[in-house]
Amino acid sequence: MKSNGSPADTSSPLTPIARPRTRTRTSDRVHDELAAAIRDLRLPPGASMSENELAERLKVSRTPLREAIARLADDGLVTVVPQVGTRVALIRLHDVEEARFVRESLELAAFESACERSERDVTVLRELLEEQERSHRRNDLDAFFAADEALHAQIFALAGYPGAWQAVQRMKLQLDRLRRLSLPEAATVRGLIDEHRAIVDAFEAGDITTGRELISRHARRALEKAPGLRAKHPGYFTE
Repeated sequence: MKSNGSPADTSSPLTPIARPRTRTRTSDRVHDELAAAIRDLRLPPGASMSENELAERLKVSRTPLREAIARLADDGLVTVVPQVGTRVALIRLHDVEEARFVRESLELAAFESACERSERDVTVLRELLEEQERSHRRNDLDAFFAADEALHAQIFALAGYPGAWQAVQRMKLQLDRLRRLSLPEAATVRGLIDEHRAIVDAFEAGDITTGRELISRHARRALEKAPGLRAKHPGYFTE
């Protein structure tokens, strides 16, 4: 699969789709693997997606693969041109901004709801902060991103709305690509950890006002870096 521009990190292969042990459809598993690869930039913006190559790497037949690609096209993650081929969609900053709006709005509400509960257990949040520190020391960006996601998911869980985080996840794939593109910068990761720690401190103190300010600033960080990232990776973006 060829890319348009220099990928941030495309060394990790796609994971073959194992025969399901449950009633989960193969096409669903293919969709989830490809969506994750696009989000993580293993399949960078503009990369061509050969059905033959994908079927071989994922160890699946063409039918579930085509079903998955159709869903990815509906999600805005790939573009399919008849008789031409399929490519990973370029990043549209309007889509990123819309995803930011949804994420910020729901996370502000979740943080406030969690703070209003009589008990605020920060044990898991503190453990996730330490995992982020360890990942940063190892320069393990995948582990850091996973711990980052888990921390935000935990805020929704503490609010009593874990399903809302799943809705955010589906919406913010475009935003996540921009976030992943910024992660190789050590200063960016350090700043994210410091912001996470401040958010957890505000939650533990039940300080809704400070927490809301921190979350809004945190949610907009990736978009603030967009001009520089676009200049560095012009082939990844479109109007």
